[in-house]
Amino acid sequence: MEYRLTDFLPTTKKEVELRGWDELDIILFSGDAYVDHPSFGAAVIGRTLEAQGYRVAIVPQPDWHGDFRDFKKLGRPRLFFGISPGCMDSMVNKYTAARRLRSEDAYSPDGRHDMRPEYPTIVYSQILKKLYPDVPVILGGIEASLRRLTHYDYWQDRLRPCILCDSGADLIIYGMGEKPITELAHRISEGAPLTDIPQTVYLASDITPTSNDIVLHSHEECLRNKRAEAENYRHIEEQSNMMHAQRILQPVMGKTVVVNPPYPPLTTTELDASYDLPYTRQPHPKYKGKRIPAFDMIKHSVNIHRGCFGGCAFCTISAHQGKFISCRSKESILKEVKKVAQMPDFKGYLSDLGAPSANMYGMHGRNLNACEKCRRPSCIHPQVCPNLNTSHAKLLDIYRAVDALPEVKKSFIGSGVRYDLLLHRGKDEAANRSAEEYTRELICHHVSGRLKVAPEHTSDRVLYLMRKPSFSQFGQFKRIFDRINREENLHQQIIPYFISSHPGCREEDMAELAVLTKQMDFQLEQVQDFTPTPMTIATEMWYTGYNPYTLEPVYSAKTPQEKKAQNQFFFWYKDNNGNWKDMDERSYLVIRFNGASGALKGTGYQVEFKNSNMSGEPSDKSAFNWEIANGEVHIAYTATGWTDVWIDYNNCTVSSNAFVGEMYDHNKHMYKFTFKPGIAINWAQYGF
Repeated sequence: MEYRLTDFLPTTKKEVELRGWDELDIILFSGDAYVDHPSFGAAVIGRTLEAQGYRVAIVPQPDWHGDFRDFKKLGRPRLFFGISPGCMDSMVNKYTAARRLRSEDAYSPDGRHDMRPEYPTIVYSQILKKLYPDVPVILGGIEASLRRLTHYDYWQDRLRPCILCDSGADLIIYGMGEKPITELAHRISEGAPLTDIPQTVYLASDITPTSNDIVLHSHEECLRNKRAEAENYRHIEEQSNMMHAQRILQPVMGKTVVVNPPYPPLTTTELDASYDLPYTRQPHPKYKGKRIPAFDMIKHSVNIHRGCFGGCAFCTISAHQGKFISCRSKESILKEVKKVAQMPDFKGYLSDLGAPSANMYGMHGRNLNACEKCRRPSCIHPQVCPNLNTSHAKLLDIYRAVDALPEVKKSFIGSGVRYDLLLHRGKDEAANRSAEEYTRELICHHVSGRLKVAPEHTSDRVLYLMRKPSFSQFGQFKRIFDRINREENLHQQIIPYFISSHPGCREEDMAELAVLTKQMDFQLEQVQDFTPTPMTIATEMWYTGYNPYTLEPVYSAKTPQEKKAQNQFFFWYKDNNGNWKDMDERSYLVIRFNGASGALKGTGYQVEFKNSNMSGEPSDKSAFNWEIANGEVHIAYTATGWTDVWIDYNNCTVSSNAFVGEMYDHNKHMYKFTFKPGIAINWAQYGF
């Protein structure tokens, strides 16, 4: 489908004139390229305001150097300027965990890394206030949301106050902004007061706390006392995840930051309305011929809900979207899938039918009255709440309805899956059965060769601080994954994600992780080093040295040397030059089979011939067990001095006379072979 310029929100004076407008009500400045898609914040806010009858324009990635012409080109709006710095925090987008500049900005044309400044919220606000001091400047997006109170800034290694203090802006809208931005526009248009709008933050010169307010330690006290900062964050997190939150006040620089409680989560009808706005789902024509990496990743995907009740200590989703799940209707989801199917480059494959956590759709408390009083940051840690309805039935219905569309060949789940929800067994047997059914459905029909899951660590002590389930649950899930793959004759991999240097993690914990993942034959090429980001409990533990909930001391690896010492454990199979290591005493063979139907387990022995003619029964042998899992057999062997391996099939049922496969060792030697029952494999011919 071909789109005209007027199908997009205007970005230039010419595009404004094409619409016949002589004045704009609202001008939005975005740190991202303008992609007219419901996954991009500026587009969502712009379309939401447009639907209310306001004349809205977007200035994407304005040049902040020189004469500020990009900030002047559309003139003065009638109501206000809005700033959406980008879908990612600008500093995470710009720097690695080691504070090195990234080579690519996924939200810029052709991945250019020089299209936005550091802290665009602050830079854009200061410029607009200098040019138009009497026009209100409203902040939104994740950067401002996560900096609405005193916070630790990892990149400057210091505490910073509410971002209103540094930016000079007038108001913050935090979290998902459709409802507060609409109310704000109406209030400004009518000249009504702004101070009581839910889900907003402002600076007050004089305010008297009420008995229902939570008054935090002042910014100045937090600068003096790290324990005060830790104490603050328990209140901040609790109120971010409550259905009926309290107002939060924090003194700073002779004023008071006022955080009004959020709106209730969007209803299905309200969320549908947001996704049903007239997005073109395309980058603006100004980017013709240029690639926007973030758009490439999501253009054939559909988001089905908001919110996440996992409460992971290192994650910002709960601070931004909250823990209560807002679901789209099946009708709205199918409508969007059909739009995706009309895209000229769509080949029938949805890259993701997901959400912050893919398998939380339709889940909520059975007794909502209990939810209204709940202060738990996570509904599933340290154990699944007995009030939580964990049924996957509604989600299965969505998957099957999407897959039934003639335009869709296959829908993949690219979002993270919570396997602790899949393994949970509560009193509701129907919910338990739905979890089992979902697990098989997911593995058989929605994995594109690799299923990504996030155990994050192996140490239960570290996992408890992360608010993640025991590593034993990952092992349990992997066994289910492997079993279903065998039963269905699939050859899929499970890809685990881990974090190093998380608060509470010591070198011995990383050594344990290395041993356990080595035993499972995972070679972890992608490793995430913990990055402290504002407004997470993990960051507060990292900076203050205290657990905000218990005020117990927590160790964190902070220096580059300490972090490198932990990170290196991920790469046990590589030498200092990045090459595969020769294993000194023990190693592992991996054998892949074709035609291995029916053969699941067996016994065998590895042998050394000590007699001179190497005939007869070997004089030295050691037994071992082997198992075919996902088309592979893992055999531990002694790397020196042995020749043959015999496999005993007495306890196996074999449907074929031979297995044809390949073998490799950790020196990356690869060998083809035929494996016949009762016949020895002479490894000596392969150099072992």
